[in-house]
Parts: sequence; C-alpha cells; structure tokens
Amino acid sequence: MKKKIKYSNEVIGKLEIVKDFLPKPEDLVFKEDTVKVTLNLSKSDIDFTKKIKKN
Repeated sequence: MKKKIKYSNEVIGKLEIVKDFLPKPEDLVFKEDTVKVTLNLSKSDIDFTKKIKKN
C-alpha cells in the first residue's frame, strides 16, 4: 500500500511565479507533407502480408 501524504497547515514560504518555458506542442513536432494513396491488392497479397505479420 502507498504511504499516505500528511498535509500540514503551515506557511510554505516565499513563492515565485515561473514563466511558461515549454514550447508549444506544434513547435515540437516536425510536420511532413503527406500524400493519400489508394492501393488495389489481390486477396493472395493480403493473405501473404497477414502471414508474414504473424511471424
């Protein structure tokens, strides 16, 4: 069992507000251009791919 946290009614002391220093999520991800593709595959191609995937 986890140890319970004991809270006390004490003064914490001088607090300092820190400016948000983390970058925005969209600045962290390198976005690549995407291309939508449609494939027509035979049933044997799909079965072969599924067989390889299982191994």
